Formats: sequence, C-alpha cells, structure tokens
Amino acid sequence: MPERPSAREVVALVADDFAEIPYPARQSKPDGPLGWQGYDASRARAAERTGEEESVVCGTATVEGTEAVLIAFEFGYLGGSLGERTGDRLEAAYTYAREHRLPVVPLVATGGSRMQEGMLALTQLQRVARQSALTREAGLPQIAVLRDPTTGGGWATLGAGADVILALPGAQVGFAGSRVRPPDADPSAYTAEAQVAAGAADAVVPAAELRTTLGLWLRLLSSGVGERARAAGGEAPGAGSARATHTTTHITAPAPVPTPVPSSLATIDLPTTGWHAVLRARSPDRPRAEAYLDACFTRRAAISGDRCGGTDPGMLCGFGERDGRTVAYAAQAGTATRPAGYRTATRLIRLAERLGIPVLTLVDTPGAANDAEAERQGAGAAIADLFVTVAAARTPITTLLIGEGGSGGALALAAPGNTYATPDSYFSVIAPELAAAILKRPPRDVEVTADQLRIQPQDLVELGVVRSVARPSADE
Repeated sequence: MPERPSAREVVALVADDFAEIPYPARQSKPDGPLGWQGYDASRARAAERTGEEESVVCGTATVEGTEAVLIAFEFGYLGGSLGERTGDRLEAAYTYAREHRLPVVPLVATGGSRMQEGMLALTQLQRVARQSALTREAGLPQIAVLRDPTTGGGWATLGAGADVILALPGAQVGFAGSRVRPPDADPSAYTAEAQVAAGAADAVVPAAELRTTLGLWLRLLSSGVGERARAAGGEAPGAGSARATHTTTHITAPAPVPTPVPSSLATIDLPTTGWHAVLRARSPDRPRAEAYLDACFTRRAAISGDRCGGTDPGMLCGFGERDGRTVAYAAQAGTATRPAGYRTATRLIRLAERLGIPVLTLVDTPGAANDAEAERQGAGAAIADLFVTVAAARTPITTLLIGEGGSGGALALAAPGNTYATPDSYFSVIAPELAAAILKRPPRDVEVTADQLRIQPQDLVELGVVRSVARPSADE
C-alpha cells in the first residue's frame, strides 16, 4: 500500500498560503487523563515521526480564490485519532471560522476516538457536533473531503455531518473500522465508491482534480455568506476576512433575489388540445432537464443522495453559477421520481435556505414511483417532507414546468405562486389514461378526458396554477 500523504501534504494539494490558527494550551496529566501507561511515550514517538504535536492541523488558506478554514488530519499521529487536545483544536477552528465568516473544510483521515483517553475521547464527538451545529446555524458551509481511512466518530461527525461530502478514490469510509467489523463483512461496502452509491456522499474526486473541485464548491456555497457579510457591514470570504475582528455569527440580511425564469427551449406554439399537450410533453425529442441546466448555468456542481441509503438519477440536484451568482437547482429528468429523489431535493432546498441561496426547480415527471419498493422506501413521507419544505422555504423558489407534470409527485417540487410553464408541458391531477379508467370510460375517451382536465399551459395560466408561459429567448 502506498504511503498516506501527511496532513500538510494534503493541504498543499488543495490550497495556497496556509497559516495555522492559535491553539489553546492544555495542562495534561502524566500518560493522559486515564493514566494509560506508555501513552506519553506513544505521543512522543508520533510527534517525532510526523513533526506534529497532535492529530489535526488547523488553519486558514485560499482554495482557488476562496478563503476557508482547513482541518487536516494527520493519520500518522496515532491513526488520526480524536482525544481531548484534538477536540481543543477542532473547537478553536470552528470558532475561528464563525468569527471570521469562513467556510470550513475538514480533510478527514482518522480511525476514530483515541483508546488511551477512554470515554473522554469519545465525548469529543459531542463537542465536535456542537461546533458543527453552531457553524451550520451561522449560515456557513461545511465541505468534507474523505481520505483513507475515514472511520468511526470522525466519519459520523466531521465527515457525514458536512453539507457536501467529497471522497478520494478507493478511500476506506465507514462507521466500522477494519478491525471491528464482522469477519464476514463485505469490504467493498466500506469504500468511498460504496458510500456515494448509497447516497451517503456526493462524489468521488481524483486527487489531481481535488483543488479545482473543492474551489468550485467553495465559490458556489460561499456566495450567500458574502452577501450576508456585506449586509452586516463586514467583508466577504476571500477579501481579507480572516484578518477581520468582527465576531457576528447571526447576520440578518435581505432575502436573496429570486432567480429569473429560464427561457423556454421549445420554439413552438401552444398546443391546440389537451391530448396534444400530453403528446408534446411525452415526445422523446423535447428538451429535457440537462439541456435547461446547461443553458442556465455557466458551471455547476452536483450533490447526490438522500443521506439515508438512496439515490435517484432522475432527480438532478446541485448548485450552479448564473449571471455571476449562485443558484441551487432541483430538476426532475422525466422519469418517475423515487423517494430518494424527493429526499435529495429536500436536502438541497434546506441547504440553500440556510446559505441564503435562491432555488430553481424544473418539474418533469409522469409522477412519483408507485412500485412496492417505493412504498417500502417511504414514498409518502418523502413527498410530504418536500411539500412542507417548499411551502415553508424562506429563500425564493422559482419553478419551470418543462414537460410532464404528473399529479402530486410533480406538484411537490413546484413553488406555490411562482411556477411557470413551457409550451411543451402539461400539469394534471392524474394522467388522462388513468383518469378515464377511474371514471370507467373506454380508451377512446382518453383524449376527451384530457381536454376536460384542462391541462394545457394556457389552461393552467387561466386557472391560476402557473403565472405565465415561458417563451424562447430573443437570441434563439
């Protein structure tokens, strides 16, 4: 196995101008709080081997132009384990980030809590969780990078608790470390790739691309932080804020400006009948979510997964740059939306709200997945949670209906009072075929039923369901 990079080597891989922050001094008893024989000698050997005095190195740095607080674990120091002095450093780092309005980037490589400090080591996880919660409450982003290994409490706090989770290829990632798993455990389940597949992490990023990817995420997620800081008379991250003296953690700023309605990519007239609208929306040649996202954003980065075991490739979520500002997006890709898709969209909107970022949603689904597995995965609860999140959101949400709007599975993603439609879309309480079946009508009456449901874009405007029909831009 190749030698693991040190904490400072990882910092150098992603950042420039690293400067350590001050650490609090702690008087320690001989051989630690438990009097564990040989503990002092173990720490001395670890310090000599790594050149570090503890298992984390914390400081400020610039990543692709955005200033951040980096927390880099030194695995060579007692396996990157967490003890009381580690907790001191982590608390100092998070506090510094809040005082100076900086995002936090844990570069995690740890085996968990330090055995030689017993329960006092384990309780550092509560301490870290508290600091993470305060930082979340302050509206500051946290972006974790999972290195090899990321296990135990380090994964369950600094890693899995971050807003966005990136991982290096092949990294061992899991709550159970390699020495405490069942003997018959499948090792492939404890990898970065497996965690992304299970919806517990967002992306695997090769080391050569880590600086660029991390820099993009920091730029996108820090835009709301800068606006809030300016509204409070402070400085934005990346503009010397690490040397500022203000300590405000709760900043009241104007609500974000809603994102403009995207232009329609369909250069066609309005449909002439309800069934005509359905056929257009179901056409394989119609512009889909990917085309709209490409047209809206100069660059974007995707989140993936619902953080509780699932992903849905039919729900595209992430953050993009539009006209120089960040916009969050949740876009249905034309398939039946699964519970994990609704939960991922909910996660996206809540994160955007906390960071002061407006949201764009694109509606395009025949409806929610209704198979038995979807029911077992909690379809009803997932849809309900998204309905409530959209209804209660304090950040502005703009919705464009770009294709099929199938029942509640589509409506859950639509902003009340701020939804628009393209000429090649429809919205219906239920698919016309199913409506005819429920009404015990023969198949030949499906087209008539579609008209009676009044599902055309112009019908939706007249009924007050959507505000207007989006048109192509003047450049097209």
